[in-house]
Amino acid sequence: MNSRDKIVARAVKEIQDGMNVNLGIGMPTLVANAIPAQYDVMLQSENGLLGIGPYPTEREVDPDLINAGKETVTAVKGASFFDNAESFAMIRGGHIDLAILGGMEVSQTGDLANWMIPGKMVKGMGGAMDLVNGAKRVIVIMEHVNKHGESKVKKRCELPLTGQGVVSRLITDLAVFDFTDEGMKLVELLDGVTVEEVQRQTEAEFIVAL
Repeated sequence: MNSRDKIVARAVKEIQDGMNVNLGIGMPTLVANAIPAQYDVMLQSENGLLGIGPYPTEREVDPDLINAGKETVTAVKGASFFDNAESFAMIRGGHIDLAILGGMEVSQTGDLANWMIPGKMVKGMGGAMDLVNGAKRVIVIMEHVNKHGESKVKKRCELPLTGQGVVSRLITDLAVFDFTDEGMKLVELLDGVTVEEVQRQTEAEFIVAL
């Protein structure tokens, strides 16, 4: 199992039956295919769909049915379609139980940077800034280090912030962290990972609470 599969497999455990969930673009969209079939979960997309299903087969592809990342999706029975304003009213009104978002950097105080890299072309900030403030719980999933081997779990984010102190839980390919009044806590190790390995790969300061 590669690192992304490990992260997605762990992230899906955060979803409970009956939830309304928003999945961010990128790796979080993979969670949709891993949700247990017996769960009654409604996936919301900020471009105007409540009730996203698994990725379509080649025969099921509908070019007019996409998620916020412009990927083709399916709609489950009972799904509803609405405009962008209605979608953000759902988010800002506190009707999203859980948002699972990707991250470029997360700080030890739960700050998130996930919407742009300075000097790179970006199409816009998307719905992330609304989601981190409107969803009842925010979980960030990302690989622990970048392609240069540098920690993405920082003492302080260096990239432009999406939100300050907004992350409830961080899941990486090494470990699971919670952000509390006492500080950042290591609460779980992924299979085959040691505390020492996490400490070597993490710039942020954290409390071991296994």
